[in-house]
Amino acid sequence: MNVEEILARLIAFPTVVGMPNGEIVDWIRGYCDAAGTAVSVHPGPEGDRSNLFATIGPRDGRGYILSGHMDVVPAGESEWTSDPFTLRRNGDRLYGRGATDMKGFLACALAALPRLATMNLRRPIHLAFSYDEEAGGRGVPHLIAALPSLCERPLGAVIGEPSGMQAVCAHKGKAAVQLEVIGRSGHSSRPDLGLNAVHAMSGLITRVVAYGQSLANGPFHEDFAPPYSSLQVGVIAGGQAVNIIPDRCTADIEVRAVPGVSPSSLLEPVKAQLLALRDNGFEVGWRELSAYPGLSLAEESDLAVLLVELTGQEPLSAVSYGTEAGLYQQAGIDAIICGPGNIGRAHRPDEYIEIGELAACQSMIEDLGARLAA
Repeated sequence: MNVEEILARLIAFPTVVGMPNGEIVDWIRGYCDAAGTAVSVHPGPEGDRSNLFATIGPRDGRGYILSGHMDVVPAGESEWTSDPFTLRRNGDRLYGRGATDMKGFLACALAALPRLATMNLRRPIHLAFSYDEEAGGRGVPHLIAALPSLCERPLGAVIGEPSGMQAVCAHKGKAAVQLEVIGRSGHSSRPDLGLNAVHAMSGLITRVVAYGQSLANGPFHEDFAPPYSSLQVGVIAGGQAVNIIPDRCTADIEVRAVPGVSPSSLLEPVKAQLLALRDNGFEVGWRELSAYPGLSLAEESDLAVLLVELTGQEPLSAVSYGTEAGLYQQAGIDAIICGPGNIGRAHRPDEYIEIGELAACQSMIEDLGARLAA
């Protein structure tokens, strides 16, 4: 199968984040088995989602991980001009949910697998495919924890998020939480007898947004845009009807932190503001939604130098979006971002990748194999 055919198969699996992924895992496992590649499936604690790990070459040598996620964001936008889970070709563009983020990279790695298998590699190349990356990287920590039983300590991990095949050495860290305020319901004609959770949350959000704006005062890291940490309130929910005092309100908040700043530490002032509402008779809740560390890899590192040689492009210092790379680095494995496509096309209707971008990525992976076989 060529890379376009493989991509068509992968996109046909509607692996929306948070949903079971057994079908795509079974298909990839079967593909790897047919190529004579050692492959294992690792169910997560959810029970209906799994990570997948495959090794080409010797298991007892130190090699490289090609890392990608199998899940995609939902595709419910009305602006799609074709079925998002059926690959559509128009000229040099291939359309479908996940074409860029990031089933295109998975397809390139799988398309390269048969040739890699013939190279008599001296060092291994591992495929590490995860689940629920779009929910804040929930799946890959379980796979990283299992690595000592699966392979020798890797020399590095290439995370194939869309970067225009330009290596990326750094990204911000992120943490997201859900705040909950619980008051007391009643008839809206007697607000004095209730505790309005929406009113309490709105005041809290006003203070939290002001705090978030203060993050623009630094610390700064000029490689990023914006060059400072940030905070956003992304979702608010509360109330049943206009004539009922709302007894519950929730708000989802995220922070993105520049290197050197802990994302969780940025949320401590938010938590203090939330807990203060208890003094006014409200109950409160704090639920962590997701968190991952930032990535910071030296441009003179062996891994960065290798990717420059493989891609023919100088590395990009930093991006503001997040990936699983920081989790690999946190585990003591050098990691870098490099994959086909453009992040600006991700999470949008009519997401696409170009055939030339897939070809460049597959070539890079096969060139890596050639180096490890030399």
